[in-house]
Amino acid sequence: MLDGVSLDQLRTFVAAADSGSFSSAGRRLGRAQSVVSQTMANLEGQLGVKLFDRSGRLPLLTEAGRALLADARAVLHRMDAFKVRARGLSEGLEPELSAAVDVMFPIELLTRAVTDFQTAFPDTPLRIYVEAMGAVLQPVLDRRCAIAISGSLPLVPSELSQDRLLAVGMVMVAAPAHPVAALPAPISSKALEGFVQLVLTDRSKLSEGRDFGVLSPKTWRLADLGAKLSFLRAGLGWGSMPHWLVADDLAAGTLVELAIEDWPTGFKMPMFAVHRSDGPPGPAGRWLIQRLKALASDCAEHDADTLPEDGTVRTSTSNTSEQRTA
Repeated sequence: MLDGVSLDQLRTFVAAADSGSFSSAGRRLGRAQSVVSQTMANLEGQLGVKLFDRSGRLPLLTEAGRALLADARAVLHRMDAFKVRARGLSEGLEPELSAAVDVMFPIELLTRAVTDFQTAFPDTPLRIYVEAMGAVLQPVLDRRCAIAISGSLPLVPSELSQDRLLAVGMVMVAAPAHPVAALPAPISSKALEGFVQLVLTDRSKLSEGRDFGVLSPKTWRLADLGAKLSFLRAGLGWGSMPHWLVADDLAAGTLVELAIEDWPTGFKMPMFAVHRSDGPPGPAGRWLIQRLKALASDCAEHDADTLPEDGTVRTSTSNTSEQRTA
């Protein structure tokens, strides 16, 4: 009998409980009072419990009725959400959105965009993978992610399309007690050869056999930017970091900026939204990219004069393209 309980019965039950009478529920639902009353009687018969006490002038919820009312509301809410999601899928909305995000991308900006995404697409699950270098692009190439927010790998495969977002300021830093910090500026590459440079490593094979921004033959390679920051603070080496991540350290003096001959002053890393050319994102993915672009326009590190429309960084240093990911 319980298998025969319908959504119409549940909606009538909720309407009767909220309205306080069967006649009011009938007016709300556009039905006669007798139809509402019969619908409730049928539902009570199927459930085997009394939902309303009809001994008074107006029907009152019984204890069982009050207990089941919350469940009825929950069922109807889930059904409404089911219909909304089905309608979205029929219009091309992704059942789930997966994105790989470069660890260099400002986390505050990403958090704001994802917060807005949750409001705009509450029924679309979001998967975010934070990676570095080629590991950001590899999931898109493998079709495991619809989009990527990438910047730390300057070599973008031809299968991918790019949409510029912003430019992230990069600085070379070391702990104030590190010997490199005491070298006269600008520091030459020769002077750096005896000191360990902390470098992010690529967990994919997209840049296998190539180094970007490596100025010292002595390197420690890390796959985690947080670990690199901790090592820098501990004086275990020197290296480049996104300015947004070390701004507080520079202000507090726990890290100092290094002036290096082969590192252009004010260098900025361009960041792009990337997707497969033969598989553009759906409505949710496009919305997220546009939201990131809108937020990036207000980002303090966005510099349109330094970063022209084609994404090429203008600098007087000839090997800038190989200084993007140290």
